[in-house]
Amino acid sequence: MSKPAIVADAHRAREGGPDRAEVEVAVGVLIRGDGAFLLTSRPPGKVYEGYWEFPGGKVEPGETVEEALRRELIEEIGVTIGAVHPWHVERVDYPHALVRLNFCKVYEWTGELHMHEGQSFSWQQLPVDVQPVLPGTVPVLDWFAEERGFRGATYSVAEGMEGTQKAQK
Repeated sequence: MSKPAIVADAHRAREGGPDRAEVEVAVGVLIRGDGAFLLTSRPPGKVYEGYWEFPGGKVEPGETVEEALRRELIEEIGVTIGAVHPWHVERVDYPHALVRLNFCKVYEWTGELHMHEGQSFSWQQLPVDVQPVLPGTVPVLDWFAEERGFRGATYSVAEGMEGTQKAQK
């Protein structure tokens, strides 16, 4: 039995209905030596434009999560990553897609950050000071808080995101 998905914007209809396919996504959690982690904003013209998230993207047919992550980070932010450390998997039910987020920690990369899709980036510590934070990002902040013994809110809730919740299944 899989754990329940996080439901984003629970008040909105789900495109494709309740039986829609799950989209596999590779997500890179880039962590500097000082513990700061990279967040990027959703690019202009995309769903949840301007929301902050960890970089990554869809796993294409025939790709592993690691292969997809390597490809996506070159395409999206212009860096070539070293070792990939699978960390956690979280399911998020957004109105536009049901996604399975494969979070991987990355401590080594080469190249200068270059936002190829017009997004912004920010190196953050807890609590993050960028907002709004994408619902799929929230669990990662909680995992960091647990690992680092951080107490208190890890982010500020943006107006309109109060409807994000754990599914009750």
